[in-house]
Amino acid sequence: MSKVIVITGASSGIGALSARALADAGHTVYAGIRDTAGRNAPRLEEIKAYNEEHGTDLRGIELDVSSQDSSDAAIAAIVAEHGRLDAVIHNAGHMVSGPAEAFTPEEIDRVYDTNVLGTQRVNRAALPQLRKQGNGLVVWVSSSSTRGGVPPYLAPYFAAKAAMDAFAVSYAAELARFGVETSIIVPGSFTTGTNHFANGGRPSDQATVDEYEVKYPNLVEQVAARLGALAPADTSVSAVSDAIVAVVDAPAGKRPFRTHIDPANDGAEEVAAVADRIRVEFLTRIGLEDVLHPA
Repeated sequence: MSKVIVITGASSGIGALSARALADAGHTVYAGIRDTAGRNAPRLEEIKAYNEEHGTDLRGIELDVSSQDSSDAAIAAIVAEHGRLDAVIHNAGHMVSGPAEAFTPEEIDRVYDTNVLGTQRVNRAALPQLRKQGNGLVVWVSSSSTRGGVPPYLAPYFAAKAAMDAFAVSYAAELARFGVETSIIVPGSFTTGTNHFANGGRPSDQATVDEYEVKYPNLVEQVAARLGALAPADTSVSAVSDAIVAVVDAPAGKRPFRTHIDPANDGAEEVAAVADRIRVEFLTRIGLEDVLHPA
């Protein structure tokens, strides 16, 4: 059955790919994009052209996850149009790179605001509708960095993604009795096909960066190159959008809790399997096994 879906951070990269893949699969997809009247106005034209070429129902909508008002307005508009919302996909994210010490607390706060608080704003806008319906799906686009081997110089991003992943795990149990399902998508390092490395932020404290550069010269470029070298030649970030479509299209109650797509194989899948098994065992031990699956 065709679903009504909203996906955040859909102006480019994994978000844009996933929005199109979901629309290709026959769903009505709202691509959440910020500043649609300004710098991202061309994205709306691209969506229009895509629909004309492919006969899809892909719609751009103003959605800035850093604003509660924007999140509320976007979700309200979708529900007003359709009377329901079937899936929320948390994809919006912002990456920064550089020595952790060189970032000001305010710069790290901005990373958390997008990657963590942004999901909370959208949840506060969307979950009342999903709970009212007694069904729905929340998909979180996490990162293998929350469990796997992690290179240096990406600490603020990794810490924010770890917080978001923990949020997703807790939300899963809290939404289960409302019939709302959770699925976590875990991409590994994709150094092409996304704008993460190209558009990633840098710390403002250049003096500290320069001091680290003595011991860690060109580390950001080395990390990107070496991660890329670990991936098979045919690696494509479309594998992530394909996984998201597979989760959305799977029968309710039968969706995987966590799906890994990691060309570099950084070990996250092994660690997550242990953590998720312990979660199941612990909740069962304390008599809350019912929250492991949507009612």
